[in-house]
Amino acid sequence: MITARQKILTYFSKTRMASAREISRALKMSAATVRHHLRVLLSDGRLEITSSQPREGRGRPDKVYSLPRTAWGDNLSALSDALLLEAGAAVRMDALAKRLAGESDFTGQVMARRLNSVVEKLNQMKYHARWEAGAEGPRVIFGHCPYAAIIRKHPELCEMDLSLLTNVFAKPVARETKAESERVGNCPYRFLIR
Repeated sequence: MITARQKILTYFSKTRMASAREISRALKMSAATVRHHLRVLLSDGRLEITSSQPREGRGRPDKVYSLPRTAWGDNLSALSDALLLEAGAAVRMDALAKRLAGESDFTGQVMARRLNSVVEKLNQMKYHARWEAGAEGPRVIFGHCPYAAIIRKHPELCEMDLSLLTNVFAKPVARETKAESERVGNCPYRFLIR
């Protein structure tokens, strides 16, 4: 049996964007039911609010919903793989790391602020990073490898990560392997800042 939420998601796969009112009319559901399911789908991250459109007559504008861009997919993994294969040894991972870090200059900040700034920058790049204090020094931990789709064919990207952290901290950074993370396919690295 198809649930109301499945019907709504199927509707979005055909129309891309719609308001609660449009969905209610198209699927012959009450407006209250549709709004309830839209709230749940929003909180689950399966939908997002795209914009709002003026309502006919009086009242607040109608919110326009759509599937998140990530649900549509892209070809970036295949493109990155092809570019790395084509460029081969000509790609300098340290130069690539500097380009990814951009114009970020964290060197003038105290260590705790620098760690927070670096983690924020990494998370903009989808690393799901965090840092923790330790007896040997602070560690930056990656919760996700944004290159997971191609990392087995391009392990040099791990060296790029090490270079990126070394550049932004302007201090030696050592990589620690976590065997459990390696086994399950997550990013296997924790980085110790010395």
